[in-house]
Amino acid sequence: MKPLKEFTIPFVGLKLGTHHFNFKIEQAFFEYFEYEDFNNSNINVDVELVKNTTLLELHFTISGTVNINCDVTNEPYDQVINNEFDLVVNFGDEYNDENIDILILPHGAYEVNIQQYIYELIVLAVPIKRIHPGVEDGTLSSDILEKLKELSPELDDEKKKNEDIDPRWNTLKKLLTDK
Repeated sequence: MKPLKEFTIPFVGLKLGTHHFNFKIEQAFFEYFEYEDFNNSNINVDVELVKNTTLLELHFTISGTVNINCDVTNEPYDQVINNEFDLVVNFGDEYNDENIDILILPHGAYEVNIQQYIYELIVLAVPIKRIHPGVEDGTLSSDILEKLKELSPELDDEKKKNEDIDPRWNTLKKLLTDK
């Protein structure tokens, strides 16, 4: 998979200090990764790069919305996501990304590609259980919700009212209270 050029930061020509980069993430970005869970996306990524003499520090901040389907009703809704991540880029003999927070680039590297970090940061910001806000507050009306209510088991209080208790049990209960 070839890296996307717009997510490659050439750091060789940058002065020592802090530099800011902004990226707008839309659905085409996830199509590149063949990730199909999002119907649509509108995400802003702010990257603050601090260049030091021996290493680079990157601070990622994402905010925006992704349109996903609810796990309960399969209705699409916009999920707000926010996430942050810090990455240290150091230099060594060979490329190494085994550590989550540290990326080692070979000596002589002049750019860093951050597309994989942005992708993982966005995907991990989405909750595991995706529930439409209308389901939680009861404002969503859906055929699936109506069917779920119809098929759900009755509450315990209603069951007790509907069941006829065997009179022998009442006699046994008197034994407990007659002490």
